Amino acid sequence: MENTEYAGFWVRVGAMLVDAIIVMIALLVPLSFIYGESYWTDTQLIYGFWDLLLQYIVPFVATIWFWIRHRATPGKMATKLQVVDATTGDNLSVGQAIGRYFAYLVSALPLFLGFIWIGIDKRNQGWHDKLAGTVVIRNTGKESVQFDTNA
Repeated sequence: MENTEYAGFWVRVGAMLVDAIIVMIALLVPLSFIYGESYWTDTQLIYGFWDLLLQYIVPFVATIWFWIRHRATPGKMATKLQVVDATTGDNLSVGQAIGRYFAYLVSALPLFLGFIWIGIDKRNQGWHDKLAGTVVIRNTGKESVQFDTNA
């Protein structure tokens, strides 16, 4: 693919931080209003219907939808990254997207080594990318400046 490269570790961290901020504002703030201070201080795993919906189901559905529809979450869009099939460069299949989502657990469990692997791998693939058969690419194409000379 012309004007693309494998996305490196730090740009992917930046994309993840943008996504985390969006999730905090869109999902965790409402949960704080619904459940109050105890939501942050108690040790329950699930507090109720709204917690289950906003903390687990909505992020899952939204992430899969963004990967399939736009090839990227909002954070990846902001940093001009795309998640694509590692073999063809096409959009992810539903199965690949779901597999990649749950493979994040594999990347996170052993001290986040699967994410650190992005900085070591020649194609900058984390373990979740390898398991799902995906790569994250970055658009490096520069947009040329054009002026309206008739003005």
